Amino acid sequence: MATATLSASSRADTGKGAARKIRQAGNIPAVIYGHGREPQSLVLNARETEKLVKSIAVSSTAIELSIDGKTSRTLIREIQRHPFKRTILHIDFQELVAGETVSVKCPIVYVGTPEGVRLEGGILDQIMHELHIAVDPANIPNHIDVDISGVKLGKSLHVSDLKLPAGIKVLDDAGATVCVVQPPKVAAEPAEGAAEPELIRKPKPDDK
Repeated sequence: MATATLSASSRADTGKGAARKIRQAGNIPAVIYGHGREPQSLVLNARETEKLVKSIAVSSTAIELSIDGKTSRTLIREIQRHPFKRTILHIDFQELVAGETVSVKCPIVYVGTPEGVRLEGGILDQIMHELHIAVDPANIPNHIDVDISGVKLGKSLHVSDLKLPAGIKVLDDAGATVCVVQPPKVAAEPAEGAAEPELIRKPKPDDK
């Protein structure tokens, strides 16, 4: 499981006014919640947080969040961004508890070359790029490997076809299409015997 670290400090002030002042100071308001704990308001350094978020798979990376010297293992549950500037406005963290299942979205890594591509010139269409899974926090995978080497031309791989490690439950619909091997595209050719288009031009003055 991928992990990262981030520092935070607790805050007593809440509300829109307090959040605005935090952002003006170059920081980001946040909150941490979880089973058995009261939601706690936090302050994050904007530069450090933006750098971290750009470097990780947010939905499946555990964040070791150091809050005033005490560390909590968390997942980022929501990131609110400015609609135009795309800067982070607020982050929600969920504290992870061992033995308590959590739902995460895990990236898919396609392994192998489909038979329909290798032998018949088909085109692989990757419909899904992540799986929504339920798993113990201690066993969250960095990614899910999906073997596509046996997919033939015109055939699809569905969620129900996937072989996953023990302890992982897929929350996506079992009938959802993961990928499909499409027939190769053929350029359209003019019909046999078709007449050449007539060239129409403006007559010159000396034409008779």
